[in-house]
Amino acid sequence: MRTPAPIPVPDRGRVYRRCGCRDTQRRRLGTRCPRLADPGHGSWAFAVDAPSVDGRRRTLRRSGFTDEVEARIALRKFNQALALGFVADPRQKTAEYLRWWLDEKNLHLKPTTMARYRDYVEQDLIPAFGDIPLDDLDRQHLRAYVTAQLKAGRGRVSVYRIMATLSSALSSAVDSDRLTRNAAKPPLLPRPASRPRHLWSEAQTIQFLQFTRATDPLYADLAELMITTGLRKGEALALHWDDVHQAEGVLFVRHTLAAVDNNQLVLTTPKTPHSKAWVALSHRAAAALDNRAGPGPFGNTSSSGYVFHRHGRPLHPKNVLDHFHLLCDKAGVPRTALHDLRHLAASFGLAAGVPLPIMSKTLRHRTLSTSANIYAELTPRAARAGADGIAWILDNADREELGTPVCRTRRPVRQHPRPHRPRPANRTPRLDDPTENWPMWPGHHHATTT
Repeated sequence: MRTPAPIPVPDRGRVYRRCGCRDTQRRRLGTRCPRLADPGHGSWAFAVDAPSVDGRRRTLRRSGFTDEVEARIALRKFNQALALGFVADPRQKTAEYLRWWLDEKNLHLKPTTMARYRDYVEQDLIPAFGDIPLDDLDRQHLRAYVTAQLKAGRGRVSVYRIMATLSSALSSAVDSDRLTRNAAKPPLLPRPASRPRHLWSEAQTIQFLQFTRATDPLYADLAELMITTGLRKGEALALHWDDVHQAEGVLFVRHTLAAVDNNQLVLTTPKTPHSKAWVALSHRAAAALDNRAGPGPFGNTSSSGYVFHRHGRPLHPKNVLDHFHLLCDKAGVPRTALHDLRHLAASFGLAAGVPLPIMSKTLRHRTLSTSANIYAELTPRAARAGADGIAWILDNADREELGTPVCRTRRPVRQHPRPHRPRPANRTPRLDDPTENWPMWPGHHHATTT
């Protein structure tokens, strides 16, 4: 295989020596100083024409190099970077580079992500590191900043996200050969652990839905749709009637509703490319959508086409969360995040015996590991089924060791692989019949023994 020819580097610019002496009129002598004959006087510099977007000539001058070799190395790095399409200013301030990085990211990132990056850069990173040359920014600067922020009482999560933003910016500089290494890697702070999730039980879920149906039908239908389909909050709030196909029993996730700077509502693409897909509707989800399409103050009266709205205007995500917490308090159930309803959908599906690959497709995850690692919180029902299943296997092993027949038709105590059939009226209940619904035993169990 032939090695590609290296990109030719033009020999642009010039290297010279100058000083800061001034004449009697207080004008800088520069290269005209008579003391430059002394090798120890002044410093070395280079000058080169940099590209300009407005067509005007722009000469870049950088000085302060100790000798001619250092100045020529800096000039050659500048020319090499120019051949690759970016300007590698050896005296470029960190603030200048971070703003350039934001402008580049603005071309392909969502407005919500850009708003968060811009806040971290303008309010935290530039005040702390803006005056430091980018080439001089090292790990000691970052360590001192992290230590000072933590001592001042700043949250570890906020400091971690600030440093992650800086690490992303420095990684872009490394990828473009602007820097040789990323001073923010490895991270100075470990990734904060996710907060423990306290999911509702089945009874608490029904209690909340029944209360909201009587007091706030709009939020009852919103919660019902999110729990039964696994939609994200922004996807549910951005749902339009054009994407709902009741006859086919499906809806299409096309947008997500987000708030930029917590005040401007925008419709953006879903979280991942795999999130833009069809979602099946159960009879409960279809009933919730029928309620929104019916007559009423918040029914299908929106000229903009939103399914969930108030007087035609989409619901603000922050207001939805606040009102949702208020309904939780009034309904007597623990407060939970709206996104936890998506976790609740995954847990109910797994507890009902839905295979994990099917549940992953229902939630529109890119990989199966995402569903297994993040969205597989155990509900008490699923945990009881797992514990009883292990005991059932060990009981059979004990019987086999003792020489007694192994009955593989026996299921875990009080377990039922399929819903009960109605008991005939003339049959009296047995003492060992279950008194409450239990989860289906995962697996297919037919009689295989004598």
